[in-house]
Amino acid sequence: MSKVCQVTGKRPISGNNVSHSNNKTKRRFYPNLQKKKFYIPEEDRWVTLKVSTAGMRTINKNGITSVLKKAKAEGLIVL
Repeated sequence: MSKVCQVTGKRPISGNNVSHSNNKTKRRFYPNLQKKKFYIPEEDRWVTLKVSTAGMRTINKNGITSVLKKAKAEGLIVL
């Protein structure tokens, strides 16, 4: 599975490693993804999402149901 958050849509971005002598080599910055199970009381079931820590904070703030509805509308998740 790809390194994409299913809630926020965060993806790896590219940048440079910069040495002390100012040499630059390409590198990638990965999002902080965690595999996490969430309980949906309306449907009485558990779902497992690959979500960034920022996405977990969004779920805690807005609730799992509204976040999943928004993610489905944006095409980030298919359940």
